[in-house]
Amino acid sequence: MAANESIDPNQPLEYQSAEGKNNILGFWIFIGAEFALFSTLFASYFVLVDRNASAITSAELFDLNLVLAMTFLLLTSSFTAGIAIHEMRAGRVNRMLIWIGLTLLLGLGFLGFEIYEFVHYAHEGATLSASAHWSTFFVLLGTHGLHVAVGVGWMTVLAIQIKIRGLTKRTTSKFFIASLYWHFLDVIWIIIFTGVYLLGMEWM
Repeated sequence: MAANESIDPNQPLEYQSAEGKNNILGFWIFIGAEFALFSTLFASYFVLVDRNASAITSAELFDLNLVLAMTFLLLTSSFTAGIAIHEMRAGRVNRMLIWIGLTLLLGLGFLGFEIYEFVHYAHEGATLSASAHWSTFFVLLGTHGLHVAVGVGWMTVLAIQIKIRGLTKRTTSKFFIASLYWHFLDVIWIIIFTGVYLLGMEWM
């Protein structure tokens, strides 16, 4: 912890500077814009969900076991990110870094399964150009996957910063914002799991 920073024990470190508070507030506004983006993608998907032309259907391709494995990895990573925040607020840097590392491993596992899924679907003829349904599917899932990849890179950089600089008002506010981003991606995935995969197995 930086020696020249006064600590208020009644308030989390990430909220103890005006910069930290403003950054967190600004990020909540950014999350609102991200919800608007994904709402548009979901609306496009549901409008075109039955426009499958002659392509293979999602009911023929969707593998519930694979999707459940992906869901388990991502939701568990949200839990480990939450524990990392708990360790951060307790000032236990090394434990925090361990939980960040577990979060990153789970996120990478999710991305690995998603890449496998996309390659498998393409091999079976479900590609971006196969139909309007598959176009919106890949755009929606690909956008979410890209966000997860950004989150993994972001947390990796922050873990390095925390290892070097320790827990300061700036590093803690940065990681708290990154954790909000990660939880947001979990919320989006729950909607995808329910609206795309579970309903997709019934509609097609």
